Amino acid sequence: MNIRFTDANNDKNRIKTIKQLYYTSFPRDERAPFKTLVRGARKKNVDFLCCLDEDEFIGFLYVVNHLDMSYVFYLAVEKEKRCQGYGTAILRAVHDAYKGRRLFLAIEEIDEKYDNYEERLRRLHFYENAGFTRSGQKIQEGNVTYDLISANARVSEAEYRSLIRSFLRFRMLFISFKFIED
Repeated sequence: MNIRFTDANNDKNRIKTIKQLYYTSFPRDERAPFKTLVRGARKKNVDFLCCLDEDEFIGFLYVVNHLDMSYVFYLAVEKEKRCQGYGTAILRAVHDAYKGRRLFLAIEEIDEKYDNYEERLRRLHFYENAGFTRSGQKIQEGNVTYDLISANARVSEAEYRSLIRSFLRFRMLFISFKFIED
């Protein structure tokens, strides 16, 4: 595998493919409006990336950068490419691309109370195998609670809020979240 990233905003043909992958990969209550992502990606601190193996599209990555932090908002791999090592290869490339930065992401809360607990646990193990660990922090957005996982450091609530503000600006009025420390 030869994973590389290209700017999705510079590839209008792939935006349609990414949009379809986005809507089929993430539950409705975990998705921001796609237009918000596209508009947000025009900012200098946002990386909206096509993930390629050589020249073949395998998925996309959406990262918000602020100060020394890089927050992987979304990572999705094409359905027919899953379970072939692409996700792990992408995350290795992400570690290299964001080396020296505090790299973190949010996954669905790991708790036995959920019907898809085993699936959530498998997802956690996937990220752990790719160098991420549970931070002991949670984010609650609307009705969804996420566990924050990190590759190399924790972030404080103030830092998280600052990062979100850098991305959403005035839209913060419409987004409510709660930062929870274990």
